[in-house]
Amino acid sequence: MSRKLSGLAALVLALCLLTGCSPLLERTYSTAEPHSSKFWESEAAGTLRAENHQDVVNDLLLLVGQHRETATLRLYDFKSELAVADVLEAAAAEVQQETPMGAYAVEFITTSSYAQRGYYEVAVRIGYRRTLEQLQTVVNATSPEALYSLLAAALDEGKTELAVRMGYWGENGRTRVEEAMAQLREERELTETVPWVVNYYPAEEKPGLVEFLLDPPEEDGLPGEEGEAFGGAGEAIGGENAGETADEGGEAAAKDGPEESPEKPAQGEPHSGEAAANPEEAPEETGAEPPPAAPAEDGGKN
Repeated sequence: MSRKLSGLAALVLALCLLTGCSPLLERTYSTAEPHSSKFWESEAAGTLRAENHQDVVNDLLLLVGQHRETATLRLYDFKSELAVADVLEAAAAEVQQETPMGAYAVEFITTSSYAQRGYYEVAVRIGYRRTLEQLQTVVNATSPEALYSLLAAALDEGKTELAVRMGYWGENGRTRVEEAMAQLREERELTETVPWVVNYYPAEEKPGLVEFLLDPPEEDGLPGEEGEAFGGAGEAIGGENAGETADEGGEAAAKDGPEESPEKPAQGEPHSGEAAANPEEAPEETGAEPPPAAPAEDGGKN
């Protein structure tokens, strides 16, 4: 009897699931796929494919993420070489200037295309300003609130730089970055050290990646011990300049002496009389022949 009851209960439960309870189990599903169904050509290893501008951008970002320096693209459904050149130029500029990872890691992108049967083959070369290890150590964060803990962990691990890819920035994102750095530097007693350098990629307004240089190279004029040493040297240089100024003043006074030389002959009465009597012979008195001057005076008296 118990077996019959259990079987009947199972049958009733199954009927409920198939009728009135079935709407509760209904779900709608959606799948998201890249615009290009496949990035890599199946018949050629290391060769990417693209059919429009966005495909080319995705291909280039894929290469940047792998730190690939050279690659080959096959472009389909392009009608002319001019259209290919325009798309390649626009896509390369977008990756390098408008994407966080491209602005952070890429130094240059060059492309050259060749027409093939049914497609255009493009040779891509990418130069990097960051190493593969630097790209692999980029950390993802949802918002600037995570920067304090990430910076603290970087200091604990002895890192000299930290790159964080931001999922959300917000209106006061930069203020929160500065507050996190100021709080951490004060807690770690680093306020007297060289200030950290912060770089925003691709732009400062709404960056997608923030780079922190925790041990930047010291430069002249920065505050701190080096700046104070520079100031002390400046004072020493100022003292030397003061001495030089005094010497120059003495030299200036010595130079002013010759200007008073016409007055010195005036102190001797004979010279003053001779200058008054014979003004034309005054230039001769400056010469080194005083004896002929006596006959000249006698001739004048006669």
